[in-house]
Amino acid sequence: PVLGHITTFGGHPVNCAASLATLNYIIDENLMVEIPTKSQLFKSLLVHPMIKEVRAVGLMIAVEYENFEIIQKIIAKCLKSGLITDWFLFCNNSLRIAPPLIITKKEIKIACKIILQATHEVEMEIKS
Repeated sequence: PVLGHITTFGGHPVNCAASLATLNYIIDENLMVEIPTKSQLFKSLLVHPMIKEVRAVGLMIAVEYENFEIIQKIIAKCLKSGLITDWFLFCNNSLRIAPPLIITKKEIKIACKIILQATHEVEMEIKS
């Protein structure tokens, strides 16, 4: 995927300082407390006959479908609806969801609605 793997500036002192500031913010604002609840909300909402499995570690989420062709169609429809997503380099039949830790429950519901609508549209295209 385009920009699916970026480490060009990894280890640079400015990046290290920014990473440390980010970690301090995550700890100071207690952002990790809500991650299990947010992850479970994604899992509970992403239910559709075309979805084979939803796997998650925190907010790193994989939504598995039958094949890459379906994934490409769903990604295109999501992008048209304003939701940026991609596939995994190592598992191209899974949709990658990696939202920011500060995503709200309302935003999760909107994102899932877009994904489910795209899934439904692809399902209808396949059936026709």
